[in-house]
Formats: sequence, C-alpha cells, structure tokens
Amino acid sequence: MIPLLVLWTGLGQRQANATSLVAIIPIGIAAVPIYYFNRGVPQVDLRVALFLIVGSMVGAYLGARALKRIPERQLRLGVAIVMLLVGIKQLVLP
Repeated sequence: MIPLLVLWTGLGQRQANATSLVAIIPIGIAAVPIYYFNRGVPQVDLRVALFLIVGSMVGAYLGARALKRIPERQLRLGVAIVMLLVGIKQLVLP
C-alpha cells in the first residue's frame, strides 16, 4: 500500500507510512466478524491475536516516534530495501 500511495497520490514517504497505518484500522475491524463468526467455527486464535495486538500497538507507537527522526531519503531507501528482501524471499522460498 505504501508504494502505491507514494507513486499514485504523490504523498511523501512519511505521510504514506502514516496513512497506511490508519487505513489498516477499518480493514481489521471489518474482517473480525468474517473470520471469527463465519461457518460456526472461529478462524481466529484469540490468544495469538492478543499478542499481535499488543506488539503492533507498541511497534506502531515506537515506529511513529522514530519516523519523525528519519530523513525522507533514508526512509525511502529503507522501504525499498525491505520490499526487495521480501520479493527475493518470495522467489526463493514461496
């Protein structure tokens, strides 16, 4: 989502990161009833989900604070490197 926000909307890297984090909230809320209440058997492990929620909230807070200190060019380079590594991983270990 972040690369599309940068390329298609012209947002800066910092603003694209923040916007994508905010966009995840309604997506997650909409998905809960589908995965939890569909077919009578929950598809969600609530214990694991709780750990993910806590870790994500802490990570989002720390990441947002760090985002203020990282120059735009370095942030773009970091996102590009992560995308490249994920792409390589997908090719090597699908």
